[in-house]
Parts: sequence; C-alpha cells; structure tokens
Amino acid sequence: MSHLPRLLKLLNTAARYGLDKVSPQVQPAGIPRLLFALWSLPWRLHPARRLAPEVRLRLALQELGPIYIKFGQLLSTRRDFLPAALADELQSLQDKVPGFSSPTIQQLVEKSLGCAWQDVFSELSTAPLASASVAQVHAARLRNGDDVVVKVIRPGIENTIAEDIKLLKWLAGLIEKHVAQGRRLRPREVVDDYEKIIFDELNLLSEGANATQLRRNFEHSPLLYVPRVYWEHTRSNLLVMERIYGTPVADVDVLRARNVDLKKLAERGVEIFFTQVFSHSFFHADMHPGNIFVALHSPENPQYIAIDCAIIGSLSRSDQQYLARNLLAIFQRDYRKVAELHVECGWVPRDTKVHEFEAAMRSVCEPIFEKPLKDISFGYLLVQLFKTAGRFNMEVQPSLVLLQKTLLNVEGLGRQLYPELDLWTTALPFLEDWNRRRMQPGTLFKALKENVPDWIEQLPLLPQLMIDNLSQSRELKEINLTLQARLQEESERRKSSATSRFRAGMVLLAGSAITLLPALQPTISTLPGATILLACGGVYLLCFNR
Repeated sequence: MSHLPRLLKLLNTAARYGLDKVSPQVQPAGIPRLLFALWSLPWRLHPARRLAPEVRLRLALQELGPIYIKFGQLLSTRRDFLPAALADELQSLQDKVPGFSSPTIQQLVEKSLGCAWQDVFSELSTAPLASASVAQVHAARLRNGDDVVVKVIRPGIENTIAEDIKLLKWLAGLIEKHVAQGRRLRPREVVDDYEKIIFDELNLLSEGANATQLRRNFEHSPLLYVPRVYWEHTRSNLLVMERIYGTPVADVDVLRARNVDLKKLAERGVEIFFTQVFSHSFFHADMHPGNIFVALHSPENPQYIAIDCAIIGSLSRSDQQYLARNLLAIFQRDYRKVAELHVECGWVPRDTKVHEFEAAMRSVCEPIFEKPLKDISFGYLLVQLFKTAGRFNMEVQPSLVLLQKTLLNVEGLGRQLYPELDLWTTALPFLEDWNRRRMQPGTLFKALKENVPDWIEQLPLLPQLMIDNLSQSRELKEINLTLQARLQEESERRKSSATSRFRAGMVLLAGSAITLLPALQPTISTLPGATILLACGGVYLLCFNR
C-alpha cells in the first residue's frame, strides 16, 4: 500500500478545492457521491472553495504535480468540449506554472557544469522565461554572443512522479480486475509506457537527442524549424538551446494582426503531423500550444517553431503501414477494407465477422464526412470508434496511445487557428501521395537494396538453418504424438474412473433403498443414520466427484 499517502493527498486536494462541484458533467453519483461528501466535510469552509470553478481546477492540478498538469494541458486544447473560461484558465498550465527559486539557477548551472556560470555565460537571467510541469527555462547569453535558453529540471520532481506512477499502477490493476472491459483496455501496459515516457522527459540528454533528430528531419524545410542544441554545455539535468523569437501559436489575435495566413498555417500543421508519423515515424508527441510558435518573417508562408521535444512517439513499420492504410480507407469510405485491415493486422480477433465490423464502422464514420472541423469533434469520433471496436474485442494498442493524444492536440490547434479547416480534405492528398510513393519502383528497389546485405550475410547459414528447421519439425512431431498419447491415456483413465464411481454410487443408492424395506428395519434400527449416509455417498459419487 505504498500508494496510500499519494491517494490520500489526491482525495484531500480534490476535497479542498471542491472538484466535485467544478462541472455538472463530472459530479459523482450514488454511493461515491455520498462518500466524497463525507470526506469533504472538514474542507467546506476552506477559502479555496470561494474561488471560481475553473481557477479551483487549475490550482488543484498545479498542486498535484506533473502528471495532472499534463492532463490539464491536454484539456486546454479541447475548446470544443470545454467552456471558454475553463479552457483559458487551463491554458496557463502550458508555460505559466509557478516557478521555483531555490536552489537558484546559478547554483544548478554550476553544479551541472562543474564550473562558475560566468565561465560559460556572459548573462544568465534569474527570472524564469517560462515554467512548466517538469522544468523551467531561463534566458541566457553565451560568451560568444549567442542568445540561448537554459532548461533545468525542477528539484525533487522525480519522487512526486514515482508516487503518482505507483498510484496509477494500482488503479490500473483494479480496472483490469474489476471493470468488464478492463483487460481489453490494457491499462497496465498504458501506464508502463507512460512511466517510460515521463522518466525519459526528466533526462534532458534524451530531449536534446530528440530535438537534434527532429531538426535533422526538417532541415531546410519551410514547414517547421527546430532550434539547435549546444551539446558542449548540455547535461542530463541541464539543456542549452538556441533561443527562438516567435509568436505563440495560441495568440491568434497577434497572428491575425500580422496578416499571417491562418488557413495555410492550419493546413501546414496537419501536413507536419502526417509527415512526422508516416514519412519519418518520429513525431513530437507533446504538441500543445505552449510548445509551438510561429515565425513571422514570411506571413504569407508561415513556419512553425517547435520546442520541448521531451516526449517523442514512433511506430513500428507494420503499425505505420496498417494505420496509414486504415486512415486512407476511412477517408475513401471503404469500410470493408477497414474491417479487413483490422483483422489482418491482429487488432481484432481472426474470427471477427468482417461484414458486421464493416457495418459498425460505417455507422460511426459516415455522419462526420463533408463537414467543416467546427461542426464535428474528432475527439468524439475517436471515442466512438474505440467503443465500436471494443464490441469486437479490439485490444488497446499502447503504441498508438501517444498518437491519439497528439492527434487531439493537432485538432485543438486547428480549431484555434482556422475553425473551417477540413482535416479530412487536408490529410487525404498526403496519404494518397504516401501510398503512391510506397508502391513506386524506386521505393521498392530502395527497400530491396537495404535488405540485400542481410540476405547475403545469411546465405551461408541457409543450409544449417534448413537442417535445424527439419530437426525441430521432427522433434515437434514427436512431442505432439507423445502429448496426444498422454491425452488419450488420461481420457481413458477418467472414463474408467467415472464408470467405477458410477457403479459405486448406484450400489450405495441401492443399499440405501434396501434399508427402507420393512423386513430389515429391526436389524438396522440401531443405525439411524445408515440410510442418509448411504444416499449421500451415492449422490456425491454420481454428481460431484468428477
């Protein structure tokens, strides 16, 4: 029960800020509502209860720590689901979380670099430029005159995250054990994946490597710019990067005032997402507005700037291809293909009735087509698709959870920039082009060329592999025959045993019946339980002792 202290803190924080009253949609019902009301009694007169509901939620998430702050960041992008006041309040969680002042930034830098901060920097601001859930950023200038930012991890944050992960694992175990759909949701695998991601985020060397790879992927691209990492000054708890000067993507009024083409900007955001997922299989998985800026040097051809590459997602080649083909089939309204692909890639069981799955997907997808983004919710669509696939025993794919989260962020970003953006129309040409390039002779030849060295290397081993395979086949055949023989013996033994018990049971029942004959009553009058015992023994042998 090592998670108990964290669970108590969670309950006390929720009670202190009155989170059960934040929104009618999230109020508990029945027994949980009664229990939470009793738990909340000591906090009824707390000053925090007099704050606005959206402020209470934001303060509670801040107090609980990084995992809950990230949840608030995701919610803040969903203005289609949330009231405007709540979305605006949660948006401050993206880069305006209260910072820390002890130890000082100078002390942290000197401890990490092992030298006086003045040896590396000519300037180092004590006030944070931005502060988020896991780290905060300070403006600085290197001795060579380059403007940079210095990112440092919040002191002691590892312990808070470890406690939250323990709590999440306990809750995941309860869901798997007690919720009907628990095993299909695979909550333990999801939590394990998230644990790896969040602890990777605490290693700034990993973030620097991610940023360098993403920068390389979009080098000389007009779509996206990623700032340079200064590796000579970067450590596991200290990241020094080029300082960028752009407008936050959420400042739509400023972008509009600078005559930025918002339609093109929104379309380029979708193109960047699909390029990362299907061309690079390496995508920025924390694309909330606090991490995205816009360069204003060319308003008619706006370019994105991405920072904070701590969370990166990737797909295996097979998942990448199946996902692209599934999306392409959905865009083309080919629901038969969608159903066949789900079965083919193993996302639903092999015995799934394709025609039934096809009909279910059609009923979910058809209503969303030919509508502008402002009129539909892709978040709602994801939920409905998930529920539909769940009826056919589709298991959650943990590798796709980050992708789903990123798609939600992209949708929220598109809504803020250009509500009339049609994501389907924007994405379809990209997927069709991807599919054409995948089947071009040049692409096939490139794949063949990549595999030829491995095939040549394995060619001398081929005879031995064939011999080993034949030997294993013989061994498997012998094992199979042995198992069948043992199963046959066991079946015959059980049959024989069942026959013997049946006969014994009949004998005992017959004996119990004989004891009821009047001629024998005087003889067994001294054994009043004989009839009952014989009858019980017979019934047991006949009905229960299988």
